[in-house]
Amino acid sequence: MEKHILSQYIDACELIKETEEDITRLKKRRKLPVQDSVKGSMHEFPYAAQNFHIEGLPYSFIEHPSYLEKEEELLKFRKEDAEKIKLQVEAWMNTIPQRMQRIIRMKFFEEKTWGEVAARLGRKATADSVRMEFNNFMSAA
Repeated sequence: MEKHILSQYIDACELIKETEEDITRLKKRRKLPVQDSVKGSMHEFPYAAQNFHIEGLPYSFIEHPSYLEKEEELLKFRKEDAEKIKLQVEAWMNTIPQRMQRIIRMKFFEEKTWGEVAARLGRKATADSVRMEFNNFMSAA
């Protein structure tokens, strides 16, 4: 596992959330009617002015309904790719020592500094020692 995959994990988790929101927004947009009001008059005398309320679906959705389906399909592919990266990292995390799991979770997932990671690890750990332990582990892996 490479170090850049760990930073992609965080982005993959956020991308999953954002994509789910985009899919929900797209589904709402598909059902959302457009409303407007127009002014007109009667056809016969007396020509009294009236306001008319109109509503319906936008013309582009009716003419090309497949555009929304294609867009939704692309969003689902994006979500699937992000979920693959997420699962890949989580499976790898279960195979490494627990101390290294803690270090990686704090440093990359919680975005702590090396000093904060060392303080949470305790046992006389320093920022440099934790960083070196991580670098040695990643170079050996």
